[in-house]
Amino acid sequence: MKVCFIGIGSIGKRHIRNFTAVCEEHGVYPEIHALRKTSSILPEDIQQHISKVIHSEAELDEKYDAIFILNPTHMHYETLRALHGYADCFFIEKPVFDKLTYDCSIFDNSKRYYVACPLRYTQEIIAAERVVKEEAVFSARSISSSYLPDWRPGVDYRAVYSAHKDQGGGVRIDLIHEWDYLEHLFGQPEEVVAFSGTYSNLEIDSEDLAVYIAKYKTMLLELHLDYLGRKTRRSLECRTAEHEYIFDIAEHRVLCDDQVIQENHEDVNTMYMREMQHFYEVIEGVTEPKNTIKSAIATMRVAEES
Repeated sequence: MKVCFIGIGSIGKRHIRNFTAVCEEHGVYPEIHALRKTSSILPEDIQQHISKVIHSEAELDEKYDAIFILNPTHMHYETLRALHGYADCFFIEKPVFDKLTYDCSIFDNSKRYYVACPLRYTQEIIAAERVVKEEAVFSARSISSSYLPDWRPGVDYRAVYSAHKDQGGGVRIDLIHEWDYLEHLFGQPEEVVAFSGTYSNLEIDSEDLAVYIAKYKTMLLELHLDYLGRKTRRSLECRTAEHEYIFDIAEHRVLCDDQVIQENHEDVNTMYMREMQHFYEVIEGVTEPKNTIKSAIATMRVAEES
């Protein structure tokens, strides 16, 4: 199996490690190429997995089993367009694109595109799936709140894409994970209203706060996203006729009526491993992608146009 990775930042390194591990579990030892536009030195454990480093599209092999597009969000579309003929299977890091105005009709429907959605693979969201199937939820509230300067220790938050709207930053798109799992659980809302903007003293030009209210046929949903929370909070609350559930992703637990009914002690990488196992099966043609470009753009439309 031959694959190519475009962009080897922190998430790229994680995906290389995980992809190699998943392949080896299946007795496959992949040939990994890396298209790099920088000269930074990669960690030794990453270097040992890479068979070939290339520095321009002209050096790409004719065909790959899969291409991973992991560079900054504002480069995703042009990268996918440029490399579209080199593979039939693509892994695209979230958010899929930085804007909704791109022409996506150029992408061949016979190819397979998977857009990253790792929170779907957490034990908490898996537990939420069971509740949604078994009980009628009439009220839901989701929050993702964390302090942007703390995201990447040792890195100036003002220099990363999250701080810049023209690079795909801002909570509406940067925190698209929440809308992704909410639509996965409840489907697309009938109507959404939202308010957002830049309200803090963070030195950024992207939106640092967004609040949504979504109307469904049988429920209302509230969503709060921000870059401001000094204490990280990431959870989903669901109220049914009989119970109140809290699926606490940040604290790795599930509560029912204030009682802890599930504690999850998995390493955070486990959800990424589950995701990579799914993508491996997509490459092998065993399953269809759970999150396609089409569905990812539909989610973006709710997040951006409300």
